[in-house]
Amino acid sequence: MPYSVSAHEGEEHAHNEPTAGSSTQLESGNGWRVIRSLEIGTSGKFVHMVHIDHSVYTDKTIYSAAINRICPPDTEFCRIRFWSQERFIPEKVSLTTEQNKQLKAEYLVNKTAGTHQLRWSCSVDPDKKHCF
Repeated sequence: MPYSVSAHEGEEHAHNEPTAGSSTQLESGNGWRVIRSLEIGTSGKFVHMVHIDHSVYTDKTIYSAAINRICPPDTEFCRIRFWSQERFIPEKVSLTTEQNKQLKAEYLVNKTAGTHQLRWSCSVDPDKKHCF
C-alpha cells in the first residue's frame, strides 16, 4: 500500500532508499532494514526506524544484529525502534497510538544520561516483567 513521504526540514533521509551522498547510509541485514532515520528536533541525534521481517520478529538475534550494525560500541547516543509491519513505521519521531501499539522493540543508549536499555513488546517477549 503506497503512501507519500514528504520531506521535512532536517529529515532529508526520510526515504526508503539511501540517497547518493547522504551522510547517513540506511543499513540493512538479514531479516531487517532501516526504513528511515529521523532527527530529534535539531539535536543532531537520530531515531532509526527499522522494519523486521514479520516471519522472524520473535527472533531476538535479528534485533541484536541490527543494533550492532546501527549503533557502534563508541556511540554516545543511539535510538532504534522496530516494527514488523512497514505500514506502521512513522514518518516523524512522535508515534500515534496505533504505531506505538505495533512497536516490537525499542533500543536506547545515551551515555551522557547513563541509559542503556532494550525493551520488548509482549508479543516478542511475553515475560510481563520485561515487556511493554
